[in-house]
Amino acid sequence: MQRIDRLVSTTSRHVNTIAGAAIMAMMLLTSADVVMRLVDSPIPGTYEIIGFLGALAVAFALAHTSVEKGHIAVDLLVNLLPPRTQIILDAFGALTGTAIFGVITWQSALYAVDLRQSGEVSATLGMPVYPFAAGIAAGCALLCLVLIAEFARSLRRIKS
Repeated sequence: MQRIDRLVSTTSRHVNTIAGAAIMAMMLLTSADVVMRLVDSPIPGTYEIIGFLGALAVAFALAHTSVEKGHIAVDLLVNLLPPRTQIILDAFGALTGTAIFGVITWQSALYAVDLRQSGEVSATLGMPVYPFAAGIAAGCALLCLVLIAEFARSLRRIKS
């Protein structure tokens, strides 16, 4: 199980690096567009590209954020519960998250397939849209793996 945990953690870290690169690209593109607007020559498709990169940045950061426990948690009341109950709640949260993001993964993958089959492209640049929907599906699928690993860890902690 530790090998799987390491693999999921390493993969999420690498995918998070891609998310960081997407944010950097968004910043650079936005800055370049602002400068170009000063000389009445805006960069075409900036709005589209920023939207696509933003979707990838969020989807690709999900798993690593979960691995690092970087999400917001209000555990004021949970900390008052017995340790075993806290572990059970952690397991339930991981299982619930897996179910929710499993559905999001599935629907995003179906959407990506539909977009590809229909040949949907962005309005200004004519860029295919399906790779970005597939990226969202991939990011959510990786989050599901992280949550499954967290669920398994919680089960091991309940048994001990």
